[in-house]
Amino acid sequence: MHSEKEDLLQYIQPDRIKIGVLGGGQLGRMMIQSAINLNLPVCCLDPDPNAPCKHIATEFAVGNLNDFDTVYAFGQDKDVITIEIENVNVAALKKLQSEGKKVFPQPEVIELIKDKGLQKLFYKEHDIPSPEFFLIDAKEEIAQYAGSFPFFQKMRTGGYDGKGVVKLSDPQNLGMAFDVPSVLETLIDFDKEISVIVARNAGGSLSCFPAVECAFNPEANLVEFLFSPATIDAGIEKQAIDIAKTIAEKLGIVGILAVEMFVTKSGQVLVNEIAPRPHNSGHHTIEGNITSQFEQHIRAILDLPLGDTAIVRPAVMINLLGEKGYEGAARYTGLSEALEQSGVYVHLYGKAITKPFRKMGHITVTDKELSKATEKARALKETVKIIS
Repeated sequence: MHSEKEDLLQYIQPDRIKIGVLGGGQLGRMMIQSAINLNLPVCCLDPDPNAPCKHIATEFAVGNLNDFDTVYAFGQDKDVITIEIENVNVAALKKLQSEGKKVFPQPEVIELIKDKGLQKLFYKEHDIPSPEFFLIDAKEEIAQYAGSFPFFQKMRTGGYDGKGVVKLSDPQNLGMAFDVPSVLETLIDFDKEISVIVARNAGGSLSCFPAVECAFNPEANLVEFLFSPATIDAGIEKQAIDIAKTIAEKLGIVGILAVEMFVTKSGQVLVNEIAPRPHNSGHHTIEGNITSQFEQHIRAILDLPLGDTAIVRPAVMINLLGEKGYEGAARYTGLSEALEQSGVYVHLYGKAITKPFRKMGHITVTDKELSKATEKARALKETVKIIS
């Protein structure tokens, strides 16, 4: 007798199931690469006619992700609709869901997470540890919190990849502050920044990837290196994984959830932000773990058994960012030197145009020892460049 889970596998045929992805960037591209292994058609909608998914999606449509009619029309012939970016029209997704379409993550989850203020209120309501914060509607309100400086000011909506975030150190000098609804988050004297990716399928099964450690580019506020596994003790990792699972369960999310956290110098784990989709802090899983985050997301949204997340080998990921001072048709230097080395995996996202700090690809380095992978990765960071 076959189980319900096993029976679902018979529907993985091009004429039986169709996945629609809102967004056609690099996350969608890597999702498609995993979907191909399961013979699944993936269709993408993106405003950029030359988005990374254009040439590998089963169908590719150009359109505004925030336009109700465009998103609603795109979802009409899809069996499952998912996202690779939060900035989408939630009202259209709610209507599709009400008409019987499977939308994962659920529209109400996207709606909460895309607003950093609602995120913070969610943590407070559910006693999830997070830095102290204040919500403001306009720049003029910042002065009333002068006694709690310094802050990171984060736009409630619209920020991504380090954009929409600014450090405010002096209440008398707010020239860099945003004049929009924002979160003021107190600065944390942290020891490390880590991330845990958790998956939850429609049946409620949960699975976490081991914690990873993130090192940021201070100028662009983007991840520069990612180290797997994180160099933290077992107790801290348990705290982090328990927090990630709690958030996933309280949200009731179906799909992948990335939970970015601070580890304080006293050993406390605090949630920074969450993302309801595959995430930059999980790219290493393609080569470094038994199941990649992209395959895990597909498994989750189709309510298939979740995959084994164990580490195969220690891994270091390097984000390949466009060099400062260059904008135009992308040229890559140092790739031959990278590819001649064992355990080095290059992923280029197919973006024709480079600009300073634009994510153009990543490299994952694996080795028997994390220290050796780290040494090789730091050398590659100086070797591989994207210029114009």
